[in-house]
Amino acid sequence: MPTRKRLGDLLQEAGLVSENQINQALEHKKENQKLGDTLLELGFITEQQLIEVLEFQLGIPHVSLYRYPIDENVLGFVTKELAQEKYVIPLEIKNNALVVAMKDPMDYFVIDDLELSTGFTISPVIAAKDDILFAINKYYFSNEFEMMIEESSEDDEAVVVRMLDQLLNTGVQLRASDIHIDPQETNVHVRYRIDGRLQTQKIIPKTLQNSLVARIKILADLNITQTRLPQDGRIKTRVGSKPVDLRISSLPTVHGEKVVIRILDLNNALMDLSELHFSEQNRKKYVHLLNQPSGLLLLTGPTGSGKTSTLYASLNRLNSEKVNIITVEDPVEYQLEGINQVQVNSSIGLTFAEGLRSILRQDPNIIMVGEIRDQETAEIAVRASLTGHLVFSTLHTNSALDTIPRLIDMGIEPYLVVSSLSGVVAQRLVRQICRDCKVDREPTSMEQEIFAKNGIEAGQVSYGKGCSVCHHTGYRSRLAVHEVLVLDDNMKTMLLNNESMTAIRDYVKSQEMSFLIQDGLEKVKSGLTTIDEVMQVSISM
Repeated sequence: MPTRKRLGDLLQEAGLVSENQINQALEHKKENQKLGDTLLELGFITEQQLIEVLEFQLGIPHVSLYRYPIDENVLGFVTKELAQEKYVIPLEIKNNALVVAMKDPMDYFVIDDLELSTGFTISPVIAAKDDILFAINKYYFSNEFEMMIEESSEDDEAVVVRMLDQLLNTGVQLRASDIHIDPQETNVHVRYRIDGRLQTQKIIPKTLQNSLVARIKILADLNITQTRLPQDGRIKTRVGSKPVDLRISSLPTVHGEKVVIRILDLNNALMDLSELHFSEQNRKKYVHLLNQPSGLLLLTGPTGSGKTSTLYASLNRLNSEKVNIITVEDPVEYQLEGINQVQVNSSIGLTFAEGLRSILRQDPNIIMVGEIRDQETAEIAVRASLTGHLVFSTLHTNSALDTIPRLIDMGIEPYLVVSSLSGVVAQRLVRQICRDCKVDREPTSMEQEIFAKNGIEAGQVSYGKGCSVCHHTGYRSRLAVHEVLVLDDNMKTMLLNNESMTAIRDYVKSQEMSFLIQDGLEKVKSGLTTIDEVMQVSISM
């Protein structure tokens, strides 16, 4: 039996964490959370460092499951539920012992339970948490999925219920933001958007298409007989032990209804401003804008650029019993304690504009309008900000500066734009380099040229070489790049004098405003992302 050492002691012996960091982690630790997970969450160690310490100190080998030849005959020894809950997967029987990959080989309770339930001596090996999840998805779920498809008849309700559960389970496990159910001519593709990229995971027979779509529509309270018009709905459910909110959108296509399921993970809903990756300069500017008593503050960027997270983090910061905050949203994505949220319902005439009109009679201090889509909403939002309210909203434009001509194009008088608009934040999401396999290198001549053109000196740049933690993509999770435009008096005078946008752009450059590309390149220089990612989301200046 190995000597039962404590993880904190092992990490301290290896010189990876200090006593102070261990104490901080113990204070921060949620109920039932393991110390290792808290240290990872706080960024004190990487998963790879944790694995290396356990491997070295306990003499337990580390395996990568990416191409590991798992013996499928041993999968039956551990149930899918236990594998998911405890992050374990059996690999093979070797020297009369069952080899089990574990995220935490120091969890002796799980080892004891497995020995009792399987009758084998357990030989633990270490694997990264996501590596185990991918393997569970690949072996347990995919095999089960194939069996379901073989068993199914055309309208086998039980199979469709299990199939949808599994699709959602896989989506949550892979940390997907959306699940696309795409009908093709001869079958149905299921694709998951993970870290902003779509990848096909499953293919379903055409015969199950209608039952699967009908099942989703029943749960989302949609009209299952209406197949020729788009519909939207939502489902509140639990996937495993996680509470999730699902937004459902159906769209009729030539091969049947395409359904997109947006997964809103309620555990990650409320971020703090400090978690939004603002640079120090941009954070100061943004906090200054938030502290204004009135004015219009706009967030801009394409769908899926994290605007909602920034809005909610901002409202959360301003939320106190001294202020009345009211929002009008379509849809209400996350419900916030202490904030009055109104859901748009155009079928009964409750539009953004109507909702906003009624809000103004509710004595608000701070108003959030989900999106400015038309002239009427824009006008009411502008007037609300001029009558002493702080108004937040979103708009779809390519950059912060493009917002000004866009509002004027919408029919807002230039003098009203100037007097109401206090600031604009443009943002995009880029993939973050995996911390576990990050490698530094010299920038190429083309990269040096891009840095030089944007006035940034860079010594080293980083990339992810691919490992079991990031499933060999080199990236893990995403971060935001921003540009924050604050309208000062000079800019307002220039706008009132009808000066060109080129002149205004030159002026904000002279004020050292950091554009998307510069903020992105600073993050490349800091080793957070790559130039490839930044160039995909920003226009070179």
